[in-house]
Amino acid sequence: MKRRLLDILACPMCRHYPLDLFAFREGDEIDEGAIVCSNCKRWYPIIEAIPHMLPDELRKADEDLSFMERWKEKLPKEIVEKGKPFNLVMEK
Repeated sequence: MKRRLLDILACPMCRHYPLDLFAFREGDEIDEGAIVCSNCKRWYPIIEAIPHMLPDELRKADEDLSFMERWKEKLPKEIVEKGKPFNLVMEK
């Protein structure tokens, strides 16, 4: 994902703008990372340079939780523990 894409993205659930970006692995583009809505606390993974910004009902818990587990040290603690629609605390 190109950083400049963040200039036009809004949260698909609450329409909040701007969103926060956390880049975990990048070269010319952000290959792995997360986009976070500071308003509703939803997070959206960036996988293989593609932001997965789907509404809650279209997201897959197992895929999102696997991504979060892999990157939990680089995500904000608030998102890991209280992020929507999935977080690592609710899983336990």
